[in-house]
Amino acid sequence: MILSATVRPKLVDTLGVLKLAAGATLLVALSWEILAGDHALLTPSYLTIQFLVCVVFLCDFFVRLWLSERRGRFFVRHLFYLLISVPYLNLLAWSGVRMTHDWGILVGLVPMLRAFLAMFVIVQWMARGRRMRWLFTAYLFTVVVFTYLSALVFYDYEVFVNPKLHGFGNALWWAWMNVTTVGAAIFPVTAVGKVVCVLLPSLGMMFFPIFTTYILQEYATKRNSGDKSGPDSGENAPQG
Repeated sequence: MILSATVRPKLVDTLGVLKLAAGATLLVALSWEILAGDHALLTPSYLTIQFLVCVVFLCDFFVRLWLSERRGRFFVRHLFYLLISVPYLNLLAWSGVRMTHDWGILVGLVPMLRAFLAMFVIVQWMARGRRMRWLFTAYLFTVVVFTYLSALVFYDYEVFVNPKLHGFGNALWWAWMNVTTVGAAIFPVTAVGKVVCVLLPSLGMMFFPIFTTYILQEYATKRNSGDKSGPDSGENAPQG
């Protein structure tokens, strides 16, 4: 079946919305699993949600592959997307491999990468041909979600071994202090916690210049608007 040129963009946009919804669902499920779980084994409900989200991502990949005019090139260029869409947790569970909660959460974060890639597609759509404010909104959303996700991972791995960590509120405060490059009095003791502790300030150093650029852009726009509407512009300008 050959789709018309008007149907293809609509189908791609629909897939983008589905990917974003699947990523949001996975984030909610991950939050519930970490905050309400026992930090020992993964619950069957979380594994089910992981599987359904991965199915959405896989369907998106193969539909886009089918729509592509050069399928071989598309497959090679998007092979990474395919690999991080595979439901590894479910495959391991079906094979009889018992995975601890810590390793399960780490492997379960792989589909979250696909969710962030889906979010990146939406960010590109928001920024393309639109005002700087849309780009700034997408930037804020990225920072908030990444910081929150880092707090979840840090809390899950450090809650039983870090004497300075008391509840998820401390983990969230730690994450925001690190993403702003201020630092916190809570130091990671696990390998995963140390990796997250390095990634957060790196994200902050990469993203906060965007904030400065946005402020300067808004200031320059308002200043130019004020100059054009000032007393010396247009009909109010003095005649020579």
